[in-house]
Amino acid sequence: MSSLPPLASFLITLLLAAAVCIHGEESVRDTNGNEVRIGEQYFIQPINTGSNGGGLVPIDQTFPICQPLGITEALGGEPGVPVNIAYRSGFLTPLKVIKTNLNITIEFEYNLCNELSKFWEVEEFGDPTKPAIRIGGSPKEPRSWFKIEKVKDDGTYKLTTPAGTVGAIPILGSTPRLVLTNDVSKIISVKFIKVNDATTDVTSRVEKLGLRMIPFY
Repeated sequence: MSSLPPLASFLITLLLAAAVCIHGEESVRDTNGNEVRIGEQYFIQPINTGSNGGGLVPIDQTFPICQPLGITEALGGEPGVPVNIAYRSGFLTPLKVIKTNLNITIEFEYNLCNELSKFWEVEEFGDPTKPAIRIGGSPKEPRSWFKIEKVKDDGTYKLTTPAGTVGAIPILGSTPRLVLTNDVSKIISVKFIKVNDATTDVTSRVEKLGLRMIPFY
């Protein structure tokens, strides 16, 4: 029997290593109890920020140039902006579902400021005690890698990195902004709501309003 080509052997080794890494991890579940899947879109809904707001949305300066400013909540009752969730760049796996405790990327899907990357990242230059979470990241950069950790069996999760956990801080006259924190009192829990036909009209309305999620300065 002929041996496998070196490249094939290398790829098989990588896939086996990935399988070992994911063994025992749980599937992330949406609010309907279904597995969160790669290629599907979801709203991320904070549930403990105290603002009674909606889902998460980016805040971008659009004039004179597009510039990422942070991530906050939409108005109460609004679902937010959809995201795509995928495994980090370079992680080879046959999985089509998202598992807990593995590095993933989060990317907003909307049609404004298209010159900006919509991948989440931890701000590199800023307050080191609570760096902002914003868009503008790269799936190849560790600053854009997050993990989803289970909080409760009811589909509640938190987003973490090696440097801290995603939390929220109050902003005077506005809704809380996402930051990376080690302060337990500021950590937020989230749920994942699958985008479907029932929410398409609401999503379009949020994007058309624009002023809340993409304010003009």
